[in-house]
Amino acid sequence: MKHIDFQDLILFEDEDYIVINKPPFLATLDERFGGANNILRMAREYADDVQACHRLDKETSGALALAKNPAAYRHLSMQFENREVNKLYHAVAWGAHHFDNLLVDRKIETTSKGKARLAFKGKPAETYFTTLEAFARHTLVQCVPVTGRMHQIRLHLMFLQAPIVADRLYGGEEFYLSSLKRKFNVKEGEEEQPFIKRFALHARQLTFAKMDGEPVTIEASYPKDFRVLVDTLRQYQ
Repeated sequence: MKHIDFQDLILFEDEDYIVINKPPFLATLDERFGGANNILRMAREYADDVQACHRLDKETSGALALAKNPAAYRHLSMQFENREVNKLYHAVAWGAHHFDNLLVDRKIETTSKGKARLAFKGKPAETYFTTLEAFARHTLVQCVPVTGRMHQIRLHLMFLQAPIVADRLYGGEEFYLSSLKRKFNVKEGEEEQPFIKRFALHARQLTFAKMDGEPVTIEASYPKDFRVLVDTLRQYQ
């Protein structure tokens, strides 16, 4: 991975909070194995007492909030606990779907292998889905989770038979350009590579109340891989 300057990621900052546009392939916190760089480690080189108020999966890009002091951390943590933070994600899913603020209310439980599953005895989980654009064989979906269960959006889209592109853990196949482009040719001796090398999920927007109670909404632009995927699919509507 190329060098990332933490300051280049910052979308919003005041005396209490930093909101960044997290790149894909970078963990929020320390991982169990290895000493790979992560967001929290980078953030603490920028401001000593920073804490992550929530986390995004390693492959997920987008808006991530960090607190610069313990009081700010408690303030935002309570908002997450009370479901007062509005999170809005974009996903590219397999299949042409037409969701209109469709609620999926299916319980989720985690397993011991870093995976989750839909389960009758799991914890309550709710997500609203709305189609933003339908393409030939894919859909750009807006996802608004009410709860914050592990892999919630990914599981609920799988339940809708709309798994996220390249989300192999939950039924999402890789996307190859040759599946849409008839005259696509791979150079002799080479093998076609997947169009995007991670599951296509992006935390697009985050809304919460600052320490003075004033609401703030931060929008995170698409990273290059997600943007190019959407632009390419638009050519095949």
